[in-house]
Amino acid sequence: MITHVVLFKLKDRSVQSVEKARDVLLGLKGKGKIPVLRYLEVGIDALHSERSYDIALITKFDSMEDLQAYQVHPVHLEVAKYIMAAKESAVAVDFESE
Repeated sequence: MITHVVLFKLKDRSVQSVEKARDVLLGLKGKGKIPVLRYLEVGIDALHSERSYDIALITKFDSMEDLQAYQVHPVHLEVAKYIMAAKESAVAVDFESE
């Protein structure tokens, strides 16, 4: 299994903006929307420290090929369009997991 983790720092860090971005990311979830997506979790930062990012996205896939298919899926591309405009920065890590 491949775990894909992305942390987002938003340009507008207001509660409303962060909640909207979370809701947009949660739009990736749903039976049959993206068949290769096995797991999705979205979390909002609770600490709000200087080094904190605003939102964490955690997704899981059966294989690296499935992750690559997700990256170009129309539902993901639509969500990415919103997030690209809203984010100040993002970091990601992809790793093999059980």
